[in-house]
Parts: sequence; C-alpha cells; structure tokens
Amino acid sequence: MSIAAFEFATANRIVFAHGAISQVPGIASSMGSKALIVTGRNIDRAKPLTDALKIPFICYGVGEEPTVEIATEGLIKAKDFGCDLVIAFGGGSVIDTAKAIAAVFTNGGEFMDYMEVIGRGKTLSKPSLPFIAIPTTSGTGAEVTRNAVLCSKQHNQKVSLRSPYMLPNVAVIDPKLTISVPPHVTAATGLDALTQCLEVFTSNKSNPITDAIAKEGMARGAKSLKKCFDSGEDLDARSDMCICSLSGGLALANAKLGAVHGFAGVIGGMFPGASHGAVCAALLPHVIDVNVKALTSRDPESVYLKRYDEVAQILTGNFHARSTDGSEWISKLCFQLEIKSLREYGLTDAHVDDVVQKASGSSSMQGNPIKLTIDELTDVLKRAMS
Repeated sequence: MSIAAFEFATANRIVFAHGAISQVPGIASSMGSKALIVTGRNIDRAKPLTDALKIPFICYGVGEEPTVEIATEGLIKAKDFGCDLVIAFGGGSVIDTAKAIAAVFTNGGEFMDYMEVIGRGKTLSKPSLPFIAIPTTSGTGAEVTRNAVLCSKQHNQKVSLRSPYMLPNVAVIDPKLTISVPPHVTAATGLDALTQCLEVFTSNKSNPITDAIAKEGMARGAKSLKKCFDSGEDLDARSDMCICSLSGGLALANAKLGAVHGFAGVIGGMFPGASHGAVCAALLPHVIDVNVKALTSRDPESVYLKRYDEVAQILTGNFHARSTDGSEWISKLCFQLEIKSLREYGLTDAHVDDVVQKASGSSSMQGNPIKLTIDELTDVLKRAMS
C-alpha cells in the first residue's frame, strides 16, 4: 500500500520524568507574568504546583466534564486577572477547559463561534495564550492534542474546537502525579487511552508515524492497566500508562479516531454523568466486532482486517491471535475493571435512534475504517447496552 501524504505536529516541548513537576515554576516564569491555573474541583490537589510557582496566579476549579458555560466563566476570570499564561493541572476535562480558554482569550468572540458540528465552525486564526499542560491522570492525552472537547447543554452534545494553534507550548508528564488516582478513575481513563491508541491504528487517516506511536501505547496499556487498577502505587505501571496516554494523544492529533469516539461524544453530551473513558470501554469490543464483520462482507481485502488481527496480537501477546481474540480480551478486561453497561448511565431503548443519528454525523466517525450503516451503528449501541 502506498504511503499517503501526511503531516505531524505536537506540543513544542514534552517533559517526561518522575518529579517533572519541579521544573514547572522555572518554565512558567519564562513564559508569562500572570497565570490562570485551571485545576480540578479540589484546588488543594494543585499544591505541588501552586506552592512552588514564582509568578502571581489565580486558580479556577473544574469539577465536572467541561461545558461551554464552565469555559466561559474561566475565560472571564483570566481576562479580569490580566493573565498572559494558562496552566492546566488535572485530567482531560481540566486540560480541555484550559486549552479552550487559552484559544478564545486571544481570538475573541464566544466558544460557539469556533465549535464544530453544532457551532459556527470559525477558524482560530491567532495563536493561543502561552499554555502549559500537566496531566494528573492517564487518559485523553490532551496535553499533546490540537483540540478541546466541550459539552453544549443546549444541544446535549460534546464537540471540539480544533486548531494547530491549540497545541500546548509545553507538556509536563510526571507519573508520580497519577499515583493517587482511585481505581475506578484509573480504569476509565486508562481504557480511554487504550481505546485512542487502538482507534488511531485502525483509522482510515493513520500514517506510519502514528502507527508506530499507537502500537507502543497499546502494548504498554495492555501490560500495565490492570496492574495500576490493582496496585495504584506501582510507579513502573503508572509510567507505562502515562506513555499509553501520551501516545494516544500524539497519534490522534495527527490522524483520526473512529466509531467508539463518534458515539462517546454524543452519549457524554446527553448523559453528563457518564464517564467518557467508561463509555468508550463499553463500546470498544462491539465496535471491533461490527467493523470486522462489515469489512469482511464489503471489503474482504481491506488492510484494516489485518490491523485488527495485529491489535489482538499486541493485546494478548499471542502472535497467532485474531480480531475476535482481541475483542474478547477487551471484554474480559472491562469486566475485571468493573465497567458498567451503558444502561447504567440512563441510556434506554428510547434513546437509541437519536444517539445513532447524532453519532453518524460526528467528526470522529469519519475516521472509522469503514462507513457503518445505520443498522450496524444501532447494533453496536444495543450490544453495549446489554
């Protein structure tokens, strides 16, 4: 197969080390004079950063999946304080909120001006405020992506703002910051990271660079996610999951995802209590099975059929594994990590048609290795609800 044209872009600088948080005060001082620190609901968890920072700052706590309203409130705080630097210290929701704030701060207007699908889709034409991303979970890889996902309550949907200008200036990954993450969060975020690596590898927009990165991420995630769930203080396993998350972010920022994330954005928008990573996990084995069936039926010579076999071999460690072995391995892992059915989040049969219709038009769905029919998408969703 010939190599299609591609480009690859990421954060200007990536710092990965045990104890890397100690480098942030010096980095921040070189980038700005007043910082907005976006963190989680418990602002005290950011003390490793705030106690050492040498420049004036204001904190903004994000206690839930980011919405347009939450980002707007943070933007107002940043403007009122006169910030010239944004620092995110937290999980994917925190980083996405901070990333969106940094972008709209310099570009002006409202968040809906720049949001895909449901917004006005304007181009972000100016660089964001200088931005440092410090993840404290291993999940979205948002510290190296060029988009931010926000939920619109008006539309009950999660969609992205997207631009190369949104890539963080510096990403600081310190595995020690993830040790205190509780098992259920470790499971959900880790499965999101693993899903992202898998979906990029089987995406119709993958390239040789994203392939290599995604495979490394899958291998580390498969080896260490269960270890982190069972023993959160296993620093080697936590380091592997940080690399899995980072790999997913690097890869997806330069390719596309697929049907899992096409559904997950819609479900997360309709049911705010649904954990993004857990939703992805509930969908993943069924998306694999339906994709493989569709490819076998309509495109039996597809390279993606071989890729799903390769995924299974990476996950199971068995060189002879086939795609069905991979989906079975994922289903078993989801059971071990106590992942719930989608019905547990409030999804019922009455929601199926609406979810499928919205998901079919999502941005992520365009990266799926084969265009799934409405009936096939419905099959995926109903399986994940069983």
